[in-house]
Amino acid sequence: MKKRFHNPIYLLFAITTATSGCASLAPDSKAPEIAAGVPSAFDQTESDGPYQPARWWTAFEDPVLENLLGEALAKNLDLTEASARLRAAEARARISKSGLFPQVNAGLNSSYSDSPTAGTSFGSFPGATAGRLQNETYSSNLAFSYELDIWGKLRNDARAGRVDAIAAAADLQAVRLAVLAESITSYFDIVDARHQIALTTKIIDVLGDRVEQTENRYSRGLVTSFELYQVRQDFRNVQASLPQRESQLAATEGQLAVLVGRYSNNMDELIGKTLTPKLIFEPVPSGLPIDLLAQRPDVFAESQRLESARYNLGARRAERFPSLNLSASSGSQAGNPADIFNIFDNWVLNLGAGLTAPLFQGGRIRANIEVADAQYAQQTAVYARTVLTAYQEVRSAIERYQEERQRYQFLFSQLEEAKATAQLQSRRFVNGVGSYVDYLDALRAQYQVQSSVSSAARDVALARLGVHRALGGSWDEVPRAPDIRADPPALQGDK
Repeated sequence: MKKRFHNPIYLLFAITTATSGCASLAPDSKAPEIAAGVPSAFDQTESDGPYQPARWWTAFEDPVLENLLGEALAKNLDLTEASARLRAAEARARISKSGLFPQVNAGLNSSYSDSPTAGTSFGSFPGATAGRLQNETYSSNLAFSYELDIWGKLRNDARAGRVDAIAAAADLQAVRLAVLAESITSYFDIVDARHQIALTTKIIDVLGDRVEQTENRYSRGLVTSFELYQVRQDFRNVQASLPQRESQLAATEGQLAVLVGRYSNNMDELIGKTLTPKLIFEPVPSGLPIDLLAQRPDVFAESQRLESARYNLGARRAERFPSLNLSASSGSQAGNPADIFNIFDNWVLNLGAGLTAPLFQGGRIRANIEVADAQYAQQTAVYARTVLTAYQEVRSAIERYQEERQRYQFLFSQLEEAKATAQLQSRRFVNGVGSYVDYLDALRAQYQVQSSVSSAARDVALARLGVHRALGGSWDEVPRAPDIRADPPALQGDK
C-alpha cells in the first residue's frame, strides 16, 4: 500500500488537510488509479545527461530568434488576457479567504425627529414645544462579527479559492509555452519558406535553360515534340508553384506578427533578411524522470482544480450543520454632537451570539452536495485523462524526434550524392564528354534534394520543440511547479 506514495504524480495530491482544532468534511486526497500507476521514467531516450528545460532555444545560436521570443513574451495579447485572468483569480481567492477573519465596521450616525404629542399617551411634558416632541440623537459605534468555522466550511472555501488561483497561474504558464511554441514554429516555417523560394527560383532558371536547349535540339530533329512538351510543362508547373510559396510565406509572417503583437508591415526590423539558426541534433537525455510531467502546466493545473473540487465538496457538506456567529458593538450615544466623544459617560455595549441550524431548505443543501460531489468525480476523470495524455504525448514526441533526425541524415547523404553527380556532369561538360542538358538535369536534382533537406531540417527543429513542449519545460525564467517528491506546503489554516 505504501508503494503508491513513491509515485511522484501521486504525491502531487498529498496536500495536508489537517485542521486547526476544527473538523473538515472534505474527502481525503486520493489520486486516480491511472495517475497512481504511471511508469517511473520514460524508457525510449538515448544518451546520459541532465535535462535542462530553461531557455533551450538558445542552442540554435540565433539572436533573431531570441529577440523574437522576447518580443512575444512582452507583447502577446493572449498572455495579456491570461495575466488578467490570473489577477481576477487571485482577487477571488482573497475574497474567499476574508470569511476566515472577523468583520469590523465603524460608523457615525445622527437622527432628528419632530412629531406631535396630541393623540398620544405622552401628553404635554417638559421639553415639548407647542404640543410637539422633538428629539436629536448622535452616536458612534464599532461593530464586530465573527463566524466560528466549526465544520470547516469557510476554511475549505478559502482553500478552494487559493488552489483555483494556483491553477490560474499554471494556465498562464500554459499560454506562455503555447505562445513560445507557436512563435518558434512560425519562425522555422519562415526559414524553410525562404529557402524553398530561393531554391524554386534556381530551379526555374535551370528549367528555363533546359527548355531553351530542348527547343534547339527539337529544331534539329534530335528530340520529339512530346519531350519538348514535357519539359515546357515541367517549367510551367515550377513557375506556378512560386507564387503559392510566396503567399504561404506572407501568411506565416502574418501569423508571427499577431503572436508578437505587431502589424505584418512592421516585421522587417524584427525578422531581418538573413536567418541562420543552427540545427540541433543532440539526443534526448536518458532516464527522464516521470515527475517532469508535474511541471507541465496542464497537469499541474488539473491537479489543483481537483483539490479545489475536493475542498468545495467539504464546504458544501458543512452547510448541513449549525453555524455559530458572535457579534459585539461598542460606542457612545448622546443628544448633541460634542457629547458622543464623552465615552466614559455615554458608552454603549452590545454583545450577542447566535446559533443557526438549517431545518428545511427545499432540498437545496442536498442538491448542492450532489453537485459538488459530481464535480469532484468529473475533475478526477479530467486529471486522470490529462496525466494519461501527457505521458503519451511525451513518448510520441521523443519517438518523432528520433525518427526526424534519422530522416534528415538519410536526405543529407542523398544531398551529398546529388552534389557529387552535379559536379561530375559539370566536369564532363567542360571536358567535352558530356552534354549541357545532363548537367542541367543533375543540377535540378541537386536543388530538389536541397529542398527536401530544408524541409527535413525544419521538421527536426519542430520535433525538438515538440519534446520540450510535451515535457512542459519552463522556457523562461519564471517560477516552476514545486518539487512533487517533497512534502507540499500546507495551506493557511491547515496546521
